[in-house]
Amino acid sequence: MEKRKSNTTDRELNTSRLFNAPIELVWEMWANPEHIKNWWGPNGFTNTIHKMDFRAEGEWNLTMHGPDGTNYPNKSIYKEIIPLKKIVFEHFNPHFITTVLFEAKGEETKVDWTMLFDTLDMKETVVKAHKAEEGQKQNMLRLEQYVSAQFKLRTQLKTNTMARTSTYLNFDGNTEEAFLFYKSVFRTEFSGKGIQRFGDIPAEAGHPPVADSIKKMILHVELPILGGHILMATDAPKEMGFTLTQGNNMHICLEPETKAETKKLFDALSQGGNVIMPLADMFFGAYFGQCTDRFGINWMFNCIEKK
Repeated sequence: MEKRKSNTTDRELNTSRLFNAPIELVWEMWANPEHIKNWWGPNGFTNTIHKMDFRAEGEWNLTMHGPDGTNYPNKSIYKEIIPLKKIVFEHFNPHFITTVLFEAKGEETKVDWTMLFDTLDMKETVVKAHKAEEGQKQNMLRLEQYVSAQFKLRTQLKTNTMARTSTYLNFDGNTEEAFLFYKSVFRTEFSGKGIQRFGDIPAEAGHPPVADSIKKMILHVELPILGGHILMATDAPKEMGFTLTQGNNMHICLEPETKAETKKLFDALSQGGNVIMPLADMFFGAYFGQCTDRFGINWMFNCIEKK
């Protein structure tokens, strides 16, 4: 096939979107394999992340699983990473360069996503064979839905400064059934705002509405059990990009009174294990992080220090 001359713009696929979430959260969705696997790809796709070395010259290998059962192996190399600003990676077979730019807009975040192909012919081939243009737009919409879900879930975490330990559970659509059962066993009442559903999320201009199929699912619920211990939970709907497996469906949530104590516990529990999300000051006012210890137990940290 003869290569036609073209300028850079002709060889690009571009899409942009404004997310109703702070830049730290949106960036995390791209930087953490535990998140990106849940929203990457067009509608109906799931992912297996084989390797994600998120640094310049680091390798990213994954297999995308199409809704028809077809597997699509992918390999990329990260070329440039500027935290909270820019990600550039080189994708192979087909070959193109992806640049993702992040820009804080107050409490919102603008993301510009560009795929640059070697030739105009290659771009047209990929667009025709893989519906790349529509796929890119669907992928951005899936990210928006996932970011929205993460934002809502994290803002439900405790906002006072008293230390406590709780257990955070994820269910595949049957949180309400489970918690009505636990309520009958422990003979306690739901605390906080009671049962909150995805359908309670207020509609926002410019953002997709919550799908009817998940409106009755549980966004957040809290139930005291024994000795002041709290069970908290949410549904993890596939429609919002979640992939629930045995192992990621439960976290022990520690809420120390100070950052120093939080870091001490985090460092000790993550030693020899896997840091899912490093401790950092988050948009919802907490010093927050997640890790899995060397025994495979998931831990969540949420510290709101007294001022």
